[in-house]
Amino acid sequence: MELSGQIALVTGASRGIGRAIAARLVEQGAKVIGTATGDSGVTVIDQRLSGHGKGMPLEITNQDSIEQLISKINSQWGEVSILVNNAGVCQDNLLLRLSLEAWEQVLSVNLTGVFRLTKAVLGSMVKRRYGRIINIGSVVGSSGNAGQTNYAAAKAGLIGYSKSLAQEVARRGITVNVVSPGFIDTDMAQALSEARQQQIVSQIPLGRLGTAEEVAYLVAFLASPQAAYITGETIQVNGGLHMV
Repeated sequence: MELSGQIALVTGASRGIGRAIAARLVEQGAKVIGTATGDSGVTVIDQRLSGHGKGMPLEITNQDSIEQLISKINSQWGEVSILVNNAGVCQDNLLLRLSLEAWEQVLSVNLTGVFRLTKAVLGSMVKRRYGRIINIGSVVGSSGNAGQTNYAAAKAGLIGYSKSLAQEVARRGITVNVVSPGFIDTDMAQALSEARQQQIVSQIPLGRLGTAEEVAYLVAFLASPQAAYITGETIQVNGGLHMV
């Protein structure tokens, strides 16, 4: 799964799943641009990529920020051929307590942000007749989850969006897929109480949390030339928690 010569853009790459994806793509030979919202995150990415890519700031809800990012990548590195839309936010609450602001922010980042960034790189992919777009979803986009109507709506929308885009660009050599992790052992999971973690694990047939690296391996495969005949798919990485 050699990715030498490919330019990959991974959003939300300073920690967790995004960090693991960026590292895996580098290992397979890609030059990786990882984004973060703050300067500290950008510095972390720069250090971890160690000359095989670069950290850059991005505010995914801001069109000017997106255009500046793509302009810098094109001038300094070349056109993006692999896009991993990983950045996301949660603002959980029961619907009766959920504010309109929390609803709109989660959809703006997790769904509209994907639209904005994908559109910014899609034109060059179409011209070159090659591209890999991998959108990071969530098991709750398929299963639902109480207290996450906004997040689940965004991730479910991501599935329909990706299937539709896949049909639009398939004849241009561009694939579009969704990777939907379940409960992954990241800092977010570690912030849960031990009792809550045990409760979650008890519901997973494989009996453990997943690792960020296990998600990254799948993303790297979908980014590779070997995955050229896979498009419009949503692949679950959840240890059997939700089977579709």
